[in-house]
Amino acid sequence: MQTLDNEDSSTVETPASTDNSKGIFWTPAWRSLGWSFEATPEEGAPLLGGNIRFKDLSGQLLGAHVAHAGLIVLWAGAMTLFELSRFDPSLPIYEQNLILLPHLATLGIGIEAGGQVINTYPYYVIGMLHLISSAVLGAGGIYHAVLRPKELDIKGFGYKWEDGNKMTTILGIHLVLLGLGAALLVIKATALGGIYDPLIEKVRLVQPNLDPVIIFGYLFGFSPNGWTITGMASVDNLEDVIGGHAWVSLLCISGGLFHIVSKPTSWAKKILIWSGEAYLS
Repeated sequence: MQTLDNEDSSTVETPASTDNSKGIFWTPAWRSLGWSFEATPEEGAPLLGGNIRFKDLSGQLLGAHVAHAGLIVLWAGAMTLFELSRFDPSLPIYEQNLILLPHLATLGIGIEAGGQVINTYPYYVIGMLHLISSAVLGAGGIYHAVLRPKELDIKGFGYKWEDGNKMTTILGIHLVLLGLGAALLVIKATALGGIYDPLIEKVRLVQPNLDPVIIFGYLFGFSPNGWTITGMASVDNLEDVIGGHAWVSLLCISGGLFHIVSKPTSWAKKILIWSGEAYLS
């Protein structure tokens, strides 16, 4: 029998959410950062899910990585300019609670004999270049996360987590890039003006120490002065610092090229876990 009691027999529909998180602006912004507010049984708290939500969406994972790089570069540029606005050349740099300017100074930028900062314009240029780069990276991240296909073409830069050959190729590319980064410091110290030496308080070119016994001895606690528990922290000269970076560059680049041209061995296929969850955990 049909009832006339609408309160018991029907459910009042609630209007659609008008939350800004689903708006035309915030949706692509959240996506570019890998964020959402829709919980799923697989991800749990979605805002904290991280990159695991993109394990099967290679295009959006690329966008999240590029956008993340943009945030890092944005911080570096903004913080450099902020520190520069507060920098007082009349005070020692270590007394001013700075983070980035001391690192730029160790590279010999804007430094004269005695370790005094005499030219801050290069710091301004470096900060602005980072800000401009962050805008490009941010736009690229949103482009790949929102406008481009969710999955990359498998014939190009696309991949499957179970494809060990493609995974080792990606590993090799990362190692080569790390090696090139280390090589840049070696080139700066040995050929492009040198770096700051606190022992003599001036910028100088460095002749790297490439002796493998000394360089790799630090890893096991052996310094030129004997065994020490401090290990690599016992390095006290730029020759060993730059020599160590030369070895790091050589090993990373050669190891990277090996992984690019080779395929996983049978024992590696059995031991390693070839899944997106393992890589992104």
